[in-house]
Amino acid sequence: MKRLIIVSNRLPVTVEEKNGRVRFSKSVGGLATGLSSIFNRAADRWIGWSGIYASKSFGRTLGKKLTREYGCYPVPLSQKDVQLYYEGFSNDTVWPLFHYFPQFVVYDDEAWERYVKVNKLFADTVLKVAGKNDNIWIHDYHLMLLPKMIRDRLPDAKIGFFLHIPFPSFELFRLLPWRKEIIEGLLGANLIGMHAYDYVRHFLSSVKRLTGSETNLGKIYHANRVIEVDAFPMGIDYKKFHNAIHDEKVKKYGEKIHKETKGRKLIISVDRLDYSKGIRKRLEAFEYFLSKNPEYHEKVVLIMLEVPSRVKVKTYKTLKGSIDELVGRINGKFGTIGWVPVWYLYRSLPFNELVALYKQADICLVTPLRDGMNLVAKEYIACREKSGGVLILSEMAGAASELVDSFSVNPNSAYEVCEAIKAALGTSVKEQNERIRNMQGLLAESTVQRWAALFTERLERVKVRQASLQSKALDAKSTKKIVGSYRTSVNRLILLDYDGTLMPFSDKPEKAYPDEELYDVLNELISDKKNEVVLISGRKKRELEKWFGGMKMSLVAEHGVWLREAGGSWVLAKNIKQKWKDSIRPLLQFYVMRTPGTLLEEKDYSLVWHYRTADPELIVFRKNEVTETLLQYTSNLNIGIMEGNKVVEVKNLGVDKGSAAMHFISGKIYDFILAVGDDITDEDVFRTLPSNAISIKVGIGHTNAAFILPTYNEIRAMLRKLKRSGK
Repeated sequence: MKRLIIVSNRLPVTVEEKNGRVRFSKSVGGLATGLSSIFNRAADRWIGWSGIYASKSFGRTLGKKLTREYGCYPVPLSQKDVQLYYEGFSNDTVWPLFHYFPQFVVYDDEAWERYVKVNKLFADTVLKVAGKNDNIWIHDYHLMLLPKMIRDRLPDAKIGFFLHIPFPSFELFRLLPWRKEIIEGLLGANLIGMHAYDYVRHFLSSVKRLTGSETNLGKIYHANRVIEVDAFPMGIDYKKFHNAIHDEKVKKYGEKIHKETKGRKLIISVDRLDYSKGIRKRLEAFEYFLSKNPEYHEKVVLIMLEVPSRVKVKTYKTLKGSIDELVGRINGKFGTIGWVPVWYLYRSLPFNELVALYKQADICLVTPLRDGMNLVAKEYIACREKSGGVLILSEMAGAASELVDSFSVNPNSAYEVCEAIKAALGTSVKEQNERIRNMQGLLAESTVQRWAALFTERLERVKVRQASLQSKALDAKSTKKIVGSYRTSVNRLILLDYDGTLMPFSDKPEKAYPDEELYDVLNELISDKKNEVVLISGRKKRELEKWFGGMKMSLVAEHGVWLREAGGSWVLAKNIKQKWKDSIRPLLQFYVMRTPGTLLEEKDYSLVWHYRTADPELIVFRKNEVTETLLQYTSNLNIGIMEGNKVVEVKNLGVDKGSAAMHFISGKIYDFILAVGDDITDEDVFRTLPSNAISIKVGIGHTNAAFILPTYNEIRAMLRKLKRSGK
């Protein structure tokens, strides 16, 4: 039976111990609300910390009650675990770094080690609960190592991961000493979701730089798997908020707010107390507005609702103190006996009172310095009804990419926020309602329930697509069949690529010379008189001659330009020219100078621009520039541009590995043909093979080959297996 296994730092149930008794209550956060729409308590499971330290827990009794009544499995965490893993690494290291506050980041080895340990505790619990057919959905920055930990122990698991905070640019992420471990941990997932495309883009950049894995259109080709990454903007329970505005308690509290503010224009802001929310900047902008627009004195009120957060942490204590002082300064500077400009509420409000506040506010001021999404902006829009209302929204919030009818501001600019407040106060109710309707239409469709359903549906589709790739994986059954065909055949042709197929790639091509194991494998194949072995490479003929010239096998150099049959001499495959190189060489040399980490390799009849060690972000642009320029220069020449594995090669048309393969295939009747290669140049070989031939691609990705093997090591092992079977 397929189930959904949700994994988050905290369970959707608040567990409290008081006077020896344990109380259970449902959590009301956005995540719990959204996932409740797809979470079946009877069948599905939710894994997380209960909120009670392991040393104080009621053990099996607590666990049984959570499982039986809520479908939850608690992860046992000690006070030290929570202190170092949650308060330490998660919130003192990851939170400030990912929110672009490097000055607050704490790099602590002990906290990191505890983060690893706690992620392992979560993995242990998941493995006790999850089956191979279950969908596992992991949430947020507390558990970024968990996908790989589960993948290592449950290789075929369907794993989704969602990051609810921003993913920073590589320039910030690279500051983290454990950056590669975090990336590798996340890449254990099948599908990775984030709130905004900017975060996806930053993540893909870090993946390319730290792992060297190829990425294309949100797909990452890593560790012989395809991982998909996409933006899934999280919504709210729109009906819950929109319907609540008609509640009598909401109306009554709204009337109270209107009376106490004496009908003045009401600006509200609602935050959890955190430095990422830009609260001081917002107050300074409001102070600037009052100083520049005295005509609005006694006509506007700013109500700031700040929910307490991490009250014992020094940074947060300091922040609260500075906010208290700034509020006092503004009220002292501008306030009168009948008017207090800033109403500062340091507490949370019940749902009905919060909705009433949203409903009464003429302006909602949401100006975080950095925010993964910000649901306050969406909640405010949901609570409006034909009475206007303006949302002023920071362009640094994830919600800004969706709520395009808001007044967008840079939260660091007091002038911009001031001008936005003034413009909002002067906007007609007709225009306000039009903007609100547009945003409500979006929010009514893109609810938190829809968000949860979309992600889980996508996870299913991703697994199906990955299964189609895996269907080409060379499994034991197919291997046995190939070995059997090899054993019974008498005339065999074995076509082998070199780089990436028999040997791993090297930063410098000349360093990827064959090792002793490869020589042993090839000599074993060549020693069988039934075998004709052909090495078809993009290498120069002098390199192949140096490495393999003394071996009794055929060689093909420069992707088919040069041929040397076993025991023979090198010959040109066809009459081709090389004068064109004089005009193309300076062009490629120019791009080598402009692009650090690239190099130009000159072969007899081709030029190759290598970019394996270049900056992957720069290459995205530079490669397109190179190919477009080459196309202009070569339009009247009989030469083509070919992209290989981190190379761009300019060569004569009509000569490729496919034509070289046909030279050997057509020369004799074979009852066993095997072709192995790893990149786009080898696809020409796969396309030319007869229907009874066996073709294998090394690595993942689309291919015309019949089978896929992960790495060159598996290819070597398979070739050894063939040889042993032929004895």
